[in-house]
Amino acid sequence: MTAVQEIPVKTIDGKDASLADYAGDVLLVVNVASKCGLTPQYEGLEALQKEYAARGFSVLGFPANDFGGQEPGTEAEIAEFCTTNFGVDFPMFSKVVVTGPDKHPLFKALTEAQPAATGDGDAFRERLKGYGMTPTEAPELLWNFEKFLIARDGTVTSRFVPATTPAELKGAIEAELAK
Repeated sequence: MTAVQEIPVKTIDGKDASLADYAGDVLLVVNVASKCGLTPQYEGLEALQKEYAARGFSVLGFPANDFGGQEPGTEAEIAEFCTTNFGVDFPMFSKVVVTGPDKHPLFKALTEAQPAATGDGDAFRERLKGYGMTPTEAPELLWNFEKFLIARDGTVTSRFVPATTPAELKGAIEAELAK
């Protein structure tokens, strides 16, 4: 078991958990938010879950309110929103902090394992600035819907910028599932 798998987390309904609960599966860990321009990615994430779950894959959603206050709800409100609006059936976890000195140990470990994200982070930073937002600097997560791909053995293999759509991840997911 890897250190990332041993980090305690809580499910969205408050139960103790860890990524070790998914040992042997390929995982896509995503920091999510309900009031973000990227929120429609929930639909694509659920599609990935449905397409690949039988082959040992799972999306794991971690709500975070770090960026523009775009996840202000309670766990119950977040769960209701995701189910009602996007039919989310993949595992969701309690709200966490994903940047700064108070970041959750899971996201600290993920960013240490993969300090740079694949994709055009500079273009996304410029888009954020155009909206009057102040983007973070690497290795911090850039925004909501940043994605980390974890191999069956628990190693963090890839990190993708928020603008990377779930459909664009299929090749990377299939490559990990084939191992």
